[in-house]
Amino acid sequence: MKFFVDTADVDAIRELAELGMVDGVTTNPSLILKSGRDILEATREIAELIPGPVSAEVVGTSADAMIAEGRKLAKIASNITVKVPLTWDGLKACRILSGEGTMVNVTLCFSANQALVAAKAGATFISPFIGRLDDINLDGMDLIRDIREIYDNYNFETQILAASIRTVNHVTQCALTGADVMTAPPNVIKALALHPLTDKGLEQFMQDWAKTGQKIL
Repeated sequence: MKFFVDTADVDAIRELAELGMVDGVTTNPSLILKSGRDILEATREIAELIPGPVSAEVVGTSADAMIAEGRKLAKIASNITVKVPLTWDGLKACRILSGEGTMVNVTLCFSANQALVAAKAGATFISPFIGRLDDINLDGMDLIRDIREIYDNYNFETQILAASIRTVNHVTQCALTGADVMTAPPNVIKALALHPLTDKGLEQFMQDWAKTGQKIL
């Protein structure tokens, strides 16, 4: 499973990239706002840092506006993925942009039917939002399973990009279910390396080592 990091924080992206933990990046208007950066400037810097797909989201709501914005974003770098919402106009934009050779990430997916039409429209990635479904007492992982089965049934090439991931358990479940990609904030990715028994074991090792009175360096 590929790891995308969901942030516009260049320093956080660089730190994870140095460990080989980043295969791509996803951004959205909320993350750009949080960064305080100009969208074009921030996207360009991220795309130069990460060779994998970098999602940059359109803000227009009509198909024509999305297509125009998508074309401008795609010119930033060859690894830009234009992010469009899963609306009828978004699907129209997806069809045009993907037909022009641009990677397209169709976002805000909450049903298997939405994922199906996105694949038909030529989406490179489909982004089902796990955490937001959990918020309304639905199991977001059920959606990942349904999409996986449908895509496998018909050999759709659209990749399942599990989004709105909030916990390390979400990451585990996505990997077990067969999501192609997961995107999560930097703190969630870092938390994957944590376990209380690791900390406890290391503490014991250090105590025992101190008692030997030895040094390695």
